Amino acid sequence: MPATFSVCLLGLPTDEASSFARGAAEGPAAIRAALRSESSNLTTETGRDLGGAKSFEDLGDLELAGGAETRRAIERAVTEQLSEGARVVSLGGDHSVSYPILRAYGSAFRARGTPLTVVQIDAHPDLYESFDGDRYSHACPFARIMEDGLARRLVQIGIRTATGHQLEQAERFGVEIVPRAAWLETEALALEAPTYLSIDLDGLDPAFAPGVAHPEAGGLSTREVLEIVWKIPGLVGADVVELNPERDVGEITAAAAAKLVKELVGRLLEA
Repeated sequence: MPATFSVCLLGLPTDEASSFARGAAEGPAAIRAALRSESSNLTTETGRDLGGAKSFEDLGDLELAGGAETRRAIERAVTEQLSEGARVVSLGGDHSVSYPILRAYGSAFRARGTPLTVVQIDAHPDLYESFDGDRYSHACPFARIMEDGLARRLVQIGIRTATGHQLEQAERFGVEIVPRAAWLETEALALEAPTYLSIDLDGLDPAFAPGVAHPEAGGLSTREVLEIVWKIPGLVGADVVELNPERDVGEITAAAAAKLVKELVGRLLEA
């Protein structure tokens, strides 16, 4: 039976694949609290009130058992929504969740004959073959995504900590790491629809998003990421990951994440 909504939120409260500091499992709850805060409202910049949008639904948090079953549960849940005609904005959790999300998305769109372009906003390429002995670490999801052929093209924006190994991996998989001077030149990238957007909050400068496990100076502003959200062609889904409320300052990272989620939902509703 088709879903009665066209866009949904799905919380993925897991941080067991985090390599430095736990806490991202609390991210979905913090993003929802910021979304519902009386300090703001649910109206997007284009004037759409998400609070009254019948085509938008928050599905709550997925129950995750841990290990391989977590990956399977995420893939099943996203696959179910896609099969019902809905588009999903996922709330992390650490960045490891993007792999099972894109197993669902990549398979669905490849079956339709329209393979995905994936745009990743991040301080780190997340292309390690393995990290601390874990091939499913949050430092590895995009290596798994490219190995599985889930994206015809992976474009990374905001990268500023690429190790030699990860640069070798980028070359191996044909990953496009956008130079700093061109971070906002999305038109010049000639992105091909359909497009999936993965936003690691450490892609933002710590001045705008200090509440992450791996802050790296020199990143994008919230406004710059919003411009990318609105310029990317053919958006069909997204995730916002790596909010660590334990490391946040004045809840400004949660507010930035909520703003991004609100505009992503608005963009998908208008697609």
